[in-house]
Amino acid sequence: MTNHDAARESDPSTNELVERRYGAAHPGPLADGNATINLQLRHRSVRKFLPAEVTDAQLELIVAAAQSGSQSSNLQVWSVVAVRDQARKDRISAALGGHPYIEHCSVFLVWTADFNRNTRIVEAAHGTEVDSVGYLENTLVSFVDSGIAGQNALLAAESLGLGGVFVGSVRNNPLELSRELNLPEYVFPVVGLAVGVPDPTERASTKPRLPQRAVLHHEQYDAGAWESASREYEQHLADYYADYGRENYSWAFTLNRRIGSVEGMHGRHQIREWLAAKGFDSE
Repeated sequence: MTNHDAARESDPSTNELVERRYGAAHPGPLADGNATINLQLRHRSVRKFLPAEVTDAQLELIVAAAQSGSQSSNLQVWSVVAVRDQARKDRISAALGGHPYIEHCSVFLVWTADFNRNTRIVEAAHGTEVDSVGYLENTLVSFVDSGIAGQNALLAAESLGLGGVFVGSVRNNPLELSRELNLPEYVFPVVGLAVGVPDPTERASTKPRLPQRAVLHHEQYDAGAWESASREYEQHLADYYADYGRENYSWAFTLNRRIGSVEGMHGRHQIREWLAAKGFDSE
């Protein structure tokens, strides 16, 4: 039994959960935790699901939680498409390069930036020809709000005993996905979320994050904070992956593969023209 397996058999304290999140003891005192924070600290991506259903009642509660997230100026410029049909999930998976967690999840949620609805409302109510959707600010607003909603949804799903994984590869082939989901003008897929009942046989646990000193800056940005923190994190993440049989894992190598060249973007360097094709000129 690994340390991760043993941890799952107990009910860890907030301090223990924080230690697990960073792969090391937290250097300073922590405030008292609570059930919500402990749930957040327990988060892990789930990529293996049981053949069990996420009910419509559960889905509607998850979406209610998503809609309870903050919205810029109450514009509410996102929508989500819930995909349950197996053939459609298979086609989506194939279009995005093949992902078993899309094929085997109970429901695949595609979060979209959606200015179509609001544009139609303004045109119908005021006869105004909307001309601001193509500006970068509105693209950013719709993407940010979609992300806020998606994270609220995943946390809600986890609180119900479900699990999931975000799927950024919807942006690898957004026009094909738009055709599959019949997304109209001014609607663009932002991120997917595969949701289902976690398979307990999946070997996974809390993945360590960077030490806080790399990401938490007080008063002004510390441009050198990353150096010792990243060296420490390299070791913590290498230890984490070694527990699952992946020796000599390097976060720096992973970063280099992802951002060191355009090939690591998996086609997403074309995102501006893909956005423009859906009406998001992002000028």
